[in-house]
Amino acid sequence: MKFNFFHLMPYPDFEGVPHEWPVSTHGVDSRKVHELYRSYVEEMVDAEDYGFDWLGCNEHHYSPYGLNPNPNLIASILANRTKKAKIAIVGNLLPLLNPIRVAEEYAVIDVMSGGRLIAGFLRGIPHEYIAYNIPPSESRSRLREATELIIKAWTEDEPFGWEGEHYQFPAVSIWPKPIQKPHPRILMSASNEESAEFVAKSRAIMGVTLIQDIASAKRAIEHFKTVARGYGWQPTPDDILVGQQICIADTDEEAREHMARAQAYFHQTLMRPQRSAQQLVLQQSRYYTGSEVGENFQKRLATLRGRTVEEQIEAGSIICGGPQSVVKQIKRLRNELGCGLLNLTVKVGNMPTQVVRRGMELFRDRVAPEVAGL
Repeated sequence: MKFNFFHLMPYPDFEGVPHEWPVSTHGVDSRKVHELYRSYVEEMVDAEDYGFDWLGCNEHHYSPYGLNPNPNLIASILANRTKKAKIAIVGNLLPLLNPIRVAEEYAVIDVMSGGRLIAGFLRGIPHEYIAYNIPPSESRSRLREATELIIKAWTEDEPFGWEGEHYQFPAVSIWPKPIQKPHPRILMSASNEESAEFVAKSRAIMGVTLIQDIASAKRAIEHFKTVARGYGWQPTPDDILVGQQICIADTDEEAREHMARAQAYFHQTLMRPQRSAQQLVLQQSRYYTGSEVGENFQKRLATLRGRTVEEQIEAGSIICGGPQSVVKQIKRLRNELGCGLLNLTVKVGNMPTQVVRRGMELFRDRVAPEVAGL
């Protein structure tokens, strides 16, 4: 198994409770944020020496949920300061961005890192579309066209023009090209059947966030495998990435206490404005509103905050405990889901730095030796 040290880069000291999105920055000292960036980047760089195979971050806008509007900036630092871990950008929100700029920046990161990029092509959660004033109903068609355009930009040596539904470029010829051939491995989300179809067709790594329970994740993975076989290939464990929050402490009781406090801040503070913005989109978007997809999306949001830590552990939707308990939980995921990649959010909400660092030590010394060979 391989493990991604994934960092949301949250703002952990928001005073009060934000009720609306976008969130005001009144009272936020950017010098304090400077220290957060320094600390977060050091955690990610050090994670390579603590047994993590990938180092990852992603993109969010307009709230304390995540301080990283452009993960490529952080990835460029990691590419320069690490030697062997994959640089997993999970990912750029393609429908919001200029796909040629993404192709160029990803190519630079792949070259800077010596060919270690995992290129996330994601659609993003609904409210991000308000931030960049992009119609959410165009999200899927934009993602498909941007993916096709980026792959061609990476693999075509001669200049070419592009006239698509959403993007038009009279001439494209990016410099440099990626080191990895024919191009860096692509990672996409496959949380529903329509997404799974596109991921399988693209022969990309399937990413699924385990929110509800192992059974629902297993159904999504099995559907992805079935569709992939229809496109002439058989996914292996290295093609399946499962995302979860994690807390490792010296004892089960300590880990559960840390996780409960961190999730309280995560749900009550970080997620509150997100839910407000998501409801706006769900009401306005013809894609998300009045559909099974919209209902499932809202159900997943409710599930996030509706269970105790103990219930989440039982459902398999988080990893939490002392080292031996964590080893058992990882083995359960490997056995029941057949996944070879775990995307682990180690900094949950406002979890203290010393708790994160202790968890990294325990992962290196007592967890990774037991599970790396699975």
